[in-house]
Amino acid sequence: MTNLLSIGILPVALTLFAYLIGAQCQKKFKLPIFNPILIGVIVVLMVLSVTGLERKVYQEGVKYISWLMTPATVCLAIPMYEQIQALKQNLKAIVLGIAAGTVSCLTILLVSFLVLKFDRNLALSLLPKGITAAIGVSLSELYGGTTSITTLGITITGITGNMFGTLFCKWFGITDEIAQGVAFGTGSHVIGTAKAGELSPLSGAVSSLSLVVAGLLTAVLFPVLTSFL
Repeated sequence: MTNLLSIGILPVALTLFAYLIGAQCQKKFKLPIFNPILIGVIVVLMVLSVTGLERKVYQEGVKYISWLMTPATVCLAIPMYEQIQALKQNLKAIVLGIAAGTVSCLTILLVSFLVLKFDRNLALSLLPKGITAAIGVSLSELYGGTTSITTLGITITGITGNMFGTLFCKWFGITDEIAQGVAFGTGSHVIGTAKAGELSPLSGAVSSLSLVVAGLLTAVLFPVLTSFL
């Protein structure tokens, strides 16, 4: 079985099949906990555990899907273009919201790491967890973090935002489409942006812009923040 799964096409098929199971669960039960990505991850982990397939073998098989992450992120420019007028009219508020969210998130993480005396490698790995993997994993690798931990942190952050973001917006009375887009894009990157796009085209466009700006701002601030670790 391991030999079969090590063939490039089968890890890809397993990944897609696991996601489809998650999508069907969400469609049937309509509950936040049945997130397609979360269910997909669980299914893949179960299959890897049962078959004994090594993580490196599976990762090698799905590298072709991983390569699509960056162009997929670039494609988020499409909803931004469709809502360009609204983005221009509210650009100042959007940028200030992104900056406030990014800086506050990084500051809270940094202070938490210092207070809890996290290992430097672990801190470097988790610090970029709030931004898209296309940028976060590169930052982690560049400054000495562990990319697998970074990927896990980014995935959990995105799934959490996707699952509970609308509930948080309801609790805090965030009803404005632009504010919702900033919150999803800044707080839960691409996975959160998928949920923002479900709320409205404008929220999706703002979220797309937010995840890009938040990623770039984090990349600029990261070298400064690492000096405190």
